[in-house]
Amino acid sequence: MEESQAGTPMRRAIEHEPTEKMREYLEVIYYLAARNEPVIAARLAEWLHVTAPTVSNMVSEMEKRGFITRSARNEISLTPEGFAFAEAMVKRHRVLECFLVEVMGVPWHQIHEEAVRLEHALSPTLESRIEALVGRSQTCPHGNPIPGSGATYVGTVRLAQVEPGHRWTLQRIVEEAEEDSELMRWFQENSLIPGTTFEVTSNSAAYGVTLKNNSHSITLTPQIASQIWGEVA
Repeated sequence: MEESQAGTPMRRAIEHEPTEKMREYLEVIYYLAARNEPVIAARLAEWLHVTAPTVSNMVSEMEKRGFITRSARNEISLTPEGFAFAEAMVKRHRVLECFLVEVMGVPWHQIHEEAVRLEHALSPTLESRIEALVGRSQTCPHGNPIPGSGATYVGTVRLAQVEPGHRWTLQRIVEEAEEDSELMRWFQENSLIPGTTFEVTSNSAAYGVTLKNNSHSITLTPQIASQIWGEVA
């Protein structure tokens, strides 16, 4: 009887922790699900810059290991075990980003990459001490919520959707954009950081969105404008 239960799909016992590559997939799946976006293989391939067969092989292995499930429509969901691993990684990463900015004074555009380097070697003891130093923070510096803080995703309007003549306050930058350190540098240099309000002076699906902040104007491509979320003032 015991042997039979071990073989049922519902059990999906996890033999050991996910590999580093699996952790990347778990983190991306967590982000997409938290943002209520479709979690499908094509989206993972686009985010991780890999081929469809590569994603298919990894997803199959992760399903065998009990980290994810797939629906009849091939939509991917985290199992409780997969969710626990992913949420812990996301929390550690965002807490580290806060620490790097608030305590260490690391330039804003460098924190994602530095947090990735640090998070894999962080002991539970050091993690708890770092968390205590930034305990009041509910979001990372890019505006995305820290799991367990009580915060949720804010900003319901993509910049790309804002009509000219409206004022718009940036609230958050999507996670995939954080991985581009040069883009983050450009954002910071142009005050494109959470909490800043702009006037949208023009918006073209072909040529992008032009913002004005005091006397400073800046134009963003349609792709970049779709990666930042906020609220119309």
